[in-house]
Amino acid sequence: MDFTETKKPGPPDFENARNKRQKVRAAGMDPNHWYAVEHVDALAPGDVTEVTFWRKSVALFRDEWGTLHAVENRCAHRQLKLSLGLVEKDRIVCPYHGWQYDGEGRLVSVAHELFGKKLPKCKVKSYAVRERYGLIWLFFGDPAIAFDVAMPEIPELEQEKPWACIPLDFTIKAHHSMIIDNVSDFTHAFLHRKYKPFWDAKLVEMKEEENRVLVSYDTVIGGGGATKYFVDRNNIDTNSIKLGYEYPYQWSNTDGQIKHWLSVLPIDERTTKAFFIFYFKSFKVPFLPLRFPHRLMKTVLRAANEVQIKPVMAEDIMACEAEQRGYEEHYDEPIAEINPAVHAFQALTIRKWEEYLEREAAKKRVKLRRGATDAAE
Repeated sequence: MDFTETKKPGPPDFENARNKRQKVRAAGMDPNHWYAVEHVDALAPGDVTEVTFWRKSVALFRDEWGTLHAVENRCAHRQLKLSLGLVEKDRIVCPYHGWQYDGEGRLVSVAHELFGKKLPKCKVKSYAVRERYGLIWLFFGDPAIAFDVAMPEIPELEQEKPWACIPLDFTIKAHHSMIIDNVSDFTHAFLHRKYKPFWDAKLVEMKEEENRVLVSYDTVIGGGGATKYFVDRNNIDTNSIKLGYEYPYQWSNTDGQIKHWLSVLPIDERTTKAFFIFYFKSFKVPFLPLRFPHRLMKTVLRAANEVQIKPVMAEDIMACEAEQRGYEEHYDEPIAEINPAVHAFQALTIRKWEEYLEREAAKKRVKLRRGATDAAE
């Protein structure tokens, strides 16, 4: 008798998905948007690091004059990752043969003899890059349209006295759609029963638009844990919250006083790096009818990150990673989701990925037709 266990196949890819849950958990994200990839202060002049977007590796480096550049993470010679090399002036240098590329991805110098030949005409792809809100953002799609595409606009961080903000990032072993579901679905207060960042949530409004889903919950915000001592509940309406999944970003707004933006960086089907921009107009001095002065807000926020925000996020990360493992085992089980907002988030993710795939397929068809025409001529 053969007792050999047959290994269960993994979840289907997007093309072979049989229902909404399988589709959303296999969907990528349209690269024609700005994605946060690193903190501004993480890269000093002369530093290089690797960032990954949906299995595509990019070498991000800051030249010796402080300018950021991003190029495809491979040397055209032997395909080693350029992020394993070093930065010299405004060039990234391959660690193998010392081939040097400029910020546009062009090969500009070789460290060894050329055997009587001209410098090879090699070029790797480059990416548009910008710094904003303490983060580095990359545009992984068509560079010709990069600076025509909007990114999150946060005027509160650009005014003369900007709100307190210290961006946070978390690498989560879960699909990006699970992160969006988690931060927008306020019915999981039970998970946070220790810290109580919110509770008793009731979905009161949902609106689906072409590029976003807007929801509103009646819920108690910031009334538990250490937060209750710092939120001025007498002057802020903390009994409701507005949320938006504004593809590919997610945001929240509590009475125009407590806000956040989230940019997810999809690394692959089961890994996501999430960049949170939490920003607050002010904090109350505990037990006193006073607010902290502007100059102390970042100090207070650093403490809040440690005692409240990071512990709450640790619970969310645990849940998302457990959901990922559970999905991989039970992906063919019936769908049990009952929150209509979550269904709307997932439908938007699927539709946007389908639109991107169709645009790419159309480009390939045009290219094939042009190739056939040229061959016929």
